[in-house]
Amino acid sequence: MNLSRYFVRKPMATIIAESSNQDLKRSLNALNLVSLGIGCIIGAGIFVLTGQAAAQYAGPAIILSFILSGLACTFAALCYAELASVLPVSGSAYTYAYATLGESVAWAMGWLLILEYGLASATVAVGWSGYVVSFLKDFGLIIPHELAQPYFDLVTDPANPGKMILAATGHFNLPAFLGIMGVTTLLVIGISESAKVNNFIVMVKLTVVALFIIIGAFYVNPSNWHPFIPDNIGPGRYGFDGILKAAGVIFFAYIGFEAVSTAAQESQNPQRDMPIGILGSLAICTILYMLVAGVLTGIVPYKELNVADPMAVAIDRINIAWLTIGSWRLLPMLIKLGAVMGLSSVMLVLVYGQTRIFYMMGKDGLIPAIFCKLHTKFKTPYINTIIVGVVVAIAAGFTPISVLGNLVSMGTLFAFCIVCFSVMFLRWTHPELKRTFKTPFMPVVPILGILACGYLIFGIGKDIFIALRYYFLAGVLVYFLYGQFNSKIAKAAKVIE
Repeated sequence: MNLSRYFVRKPMATIIAESSNQDLKRSLNALNLVSLGIGCIIGAGIFVLTGQAAAQYAGPAIILSFILSGLACTFAALCYAELASVLPVSGSAYTYAYATLGESVAWAMGWLLILEYGLASATVAVGWSGYVVSFLKDFGLIIPHELAQPYFDLVTDPANPGKMILAATGHFNLPAFLGIMGVTTLLVIGISESAKVNNFIVMVKLTVVALFIIIGAFYVNPSNWHPFIPDNIGPGRYGFDGILKAAGVIFFAYIGFEAVSTAAQESQNPQRDMPIGILGSLAICTILYMLVAGVLTGIVPYKELNVADPMAVAIDRINIAWLTIGSWRLLPMLIKLGAVMGLSSVMLVLVYGQTRIFYMMGKDGLIPAIFCKLHTKFKTPYINTIIVGVVVAIAAGFTPISVLGNLVSMGTLFAFCIVCFSVMFLRWTHPELKRTFKTPFMPVVPILGILACGYLIFGIGKDIFIALRYYFLAGVLVYFLYGQFNSKIAKAAKVIE
């Protein structure tokens, strides 16, 4: 057996040629890319995870957790920015792995990215559904519980209160299903149209977040910040250990900046605009996360924030009378609307990212060519998009949000490790490539990125690997039964006939 064929690398000349083709419509500028990143980053993290991580792990020191997660992401983002400017093609970490570590690793990376994008979009859709149901309820529109909950969820075992079990809780999460199908329709019509919708949504939710920070700052009770770092009461429960635990939990909140790299082939000037989009969106969102975390824990004692809508709870707590019309309390309704809009853009960007990764895998022959077939009018991979949208929508309809977060984080962290290694590998093997953006302090930054992400992977725990064993086995079977025999790169390199 020729084992070298499993590590055949995609030639630089091929990747650069792909970056210059005009199959996909180049319609995104730097502002669109920053907006794309913000649209994905500001979502479940700021509207849900901030309060839950503060209540369970870090207390007011959740601000420090955001700094730690943001720092780990910054190392990875600097590496992403260089690779996106050197290899401006769709496919993100999948393409970077193909160019550096070879085909089998690239396949594994693509399979892991399904966890990052596919499962994440389903997860966010379930959170989006909760805010939609709550928002409509304010207007007297009640969606039956059975049609707003997944078929099963994690609940406390009545016979053993310390144990969580899966139990039937509803029939089908219809709002989550319809939400994913809505963004799928937008993505089929075209990325420029989707970008315009995303830009509008980003403006709305940035306004809502800014209002929360500005108005909430006047109602902060500094005594709620004491102690800033609560005493440790167990593994991962407050203290410095809790800060680190929370950093791993909220890492999910940062994955959006990486989705910018999947838009390289639809960027007007990727060499210049990709680094701006990646680093700009990460910097803006890190600052906003810290400010929201500070105001949130300043208004509500951290132990009371383990809820699905912590920002709405904080606004309810301050009870602003002058923002009330009759029985309608305008600010809580606005916060819910911002959450609905915010999570809508996250769904759009995540589904978009998944379709572009499949597009590149289809181009490379590792999955069927139908995934890279473009619509004659819209110039979008429409069959790919419909398939992804339907699968994700069904997953969102049946799957609870509580069981997916760590899966998403793990796929993302592995991707970041691969990217950090890839930027070093290309510096050593292809120093001649034109780099309009260079990762500073080589090789310190990528090494720190690998170490930081590796630590967070370790913190997720071995249970998640055990739970995914069948998923990984399925990926191995697909590659060995289809991908290895249809790989265009392997055929071009004449390692298979």
